[in-house]
Amino acid sequence: MADLSMLSVWLLTCLAALLACYFILWTSANNKTSSCKPKTAPVVSGAWPIIGHLHMLMGKELPHILLSKLAGKYGPAFMLKYGSQPVIVVSSPKLAKECFIHNDRAIFKRPNSQALKYLTYDQASFVLAPYGPLWIEMRHVSKTNLLSNQRLQMQRHLRASEIDASIKELYQLWTSKSTNQNGTPLLVEMNKWFEELALNVVTRMISGKSNMASKARRDGNEDDNKAKHFKKVVVDATVLTAKLVVSDFFPSLEWVDYLLGDESAIKATAKELDAILATWVEEHIQKRLSPGLEDQEQDFIDLTLSMINETQHQGVDVQTFIKSMCVGMLFGGSDTTSVALTWTLSILMNHRDVLKKAQEEIDQQVGKDRKVDDLDVIKLVYLKAIVKESMRLCLVGPLLERITVEDCEIGGFHVKAGSRVVVNIWKMQHDPELWSDNDTCEFRPERFLTTNAKVELRGQNFELIPFGSGSRMCPGVTFALELMQLTLARLIHGFELGTPGDMKVDMTETSSVTNYKATPLEILLTPRLNPKLYDC
Repeated sequence: MADLSMLSVWLLTCLAALLACYFILWTSANNKTSSCKPKTAPVVSGAWPIIGHLHMLMGKELPHILLSKLAGKYGPAFMLKYGSQPVIVVSSPKLAKECFIHNDRAIFKRPNSQALKYLTYDQASFVLAPYGPLWIEMRHVSKTNLLSNQRLQMQRHLRASEIDASIKELYQLWTSKSTNQNGTPLLVEMNKWFEELALNVVTRMISGKSNMASKARRDGNEDDNKAKHFKKVVVDATVLTAKLVVSDFFPSLEWVDYLLGDESAIKATAKELDAILATWVEEHIQKRLSPGLEDQEQDFIDLTLSMINETQHQGVDVQTFIKSMCVGMLFGGSDTTSVALTWTLSILMNHRDVLKKAQEEIDQQVGKDRKVDDLDVIKLVYLKAIVKESMRLCLVGPLLERITVEDCEIGGFHVKAGSRVVVNIWKMQHDPELWSDNDTCEFRPERFLTTNAKVELRGQNFELIPFGSGSRMCPGVTFALELMQLTLARLIHGFELGTPGDMKVDMTETSSVTNYKATPLEILLTPRLNPKLYDC
C-alpha cells in the first residue's frame, strides 16, 4: 500500500513537471511569436467600409489641418486608409528624415493619378518614372541642361529680360489708364501676372520661345491666338494635375471618371499639350540641320538633342524622352513658382511694416537710379528672410506623398510595400516645439536673421522642407528661389503697392494637391522710379 502511494506521488510529480514544462514552452513560443509580429502605427478610428478614412478628408477642414490635429491625438506617425490602401502619416522632422534619407529608395515612387498618367507620359516621365536607368538619366539631363548652377548663371540675362518685359508692361498699362498722369493706381490681378511671368521664363529656358503671351498681346499679330492657346492648355493641364478623380483611389471605378467627363477632359488636354511639345521638338530638330547653330543661344531642347542621338533612349524614343522632360519642367517650374509668389505678396500686403522694411533695404542697397539685378539680390538679406518665412507659413504643397516600393520601417513601425506615405510638412513648419519662437503662426521674417538663421530650404533642415528632400526633392530649388527673389525685388522697388480700400488680403486656401489661393490677388500699383527705368 505504501509502495502504491509512493508510486502515485511520483506519477503526479512527473505529470506536474511535464505540465509545467509544456506551459513554459507554450508561453515562450507565444511570446516569441508576439515579439516577431511587426509593430504597426496606431490606426485612426472612424473608418467607413470600402472608402476607409476618405470621408474625413472630404469635409470642410483642410486636409493638412485635420491631419495635424490627428497627430496631436495619435502621435507623429499614425495609419489611415484611402479605400483599401494603407496610409501612414508622418508629422515630425525625425520621421521625415527616416523617409527621405534612410528609406529613400524604399519610399521613392510618386502616387500616380489619371491626370499625371496621360499628361506626363506615365512611366516615361521624370515625374512618375521608377528609380532606375531612365530616371537617373532624366535627372542628369535636367540638372546638366537646365538647372545646374553654371547653366542658371548663363541664363541670368534671360530671366532678367522676361522680368523687364513684364514690369514694362505694368508701367505701360499704368500710363495708358492713369488720368492725366495724376498717379492714379493701376489695379492688377497679380496671381495671373505671376503665372504668366513664370510661364514665360520657363518656356524660354526650355524652348527658346521669347515672352510668348506678353509679346503677342503687345504686337496683336497672328501669334496672339497661339500664345493664348498655349497658356490655356498649360493652365488647364496644371489644374487637372491638382485634381483627384474617383479612379485615383478606386482603380476599378475608372468608368465613373468617363461618365463624369473627367477622363475625356484629361485626354483632350494631354493631346493638345503633346501636339505643342511635338512641334517644339520638331522645330529644334530642323534647326540643327541649319548652318550657324553654334552661334545661336542654346535652350534646353537644343542641349538635350546634342546629348542624345539614338532613336531610343533607355527604352523610350527620343521625342517622348524630351517631351516628358519639358512637361515636368513646365508644371514644376511655372505653376509652383507663381503660386509661391502669390502667397508671398499676399502675406506682405497684410504686413505693410515688413513690406516697408523690404523696400527700404532695396533702396539702401540699390538706390533709385537703376534697376535691381541678380548681384543686388545677394545682399538683400531681409528679402531672402521674407521668402523663407512665407514658404514656411504658406506652402505650395502642404502634404508630400510617396508610395513604398518595398517593406520598410518608419519610427519603429512596420510599413508594407504599396503603402502611401504622407509627410505633413505644414505640421512641422508650424510646430512650436520645433521653432525657438512661440509665435509660429505669425509672419516674422526676423526669425531667419536670428534664432533660425542657419535653417535653409534645400532639404537638409527637416523642420523646413517646402521643396521636399531626398533623391526626389524638387531639382529646381535654386531656379525657383532666384526667380522669386528677383521678381519680388523688382516689384517692391519699382512700385508702391496697395489694396482696394486698403483692405486686408483674403488668405483662404483651397483643398487641393497644390495649395492655390482661393480668391484673386488684386493689387494697386503706382510707379515710384524714373520712367526710363521701366523701358527695357
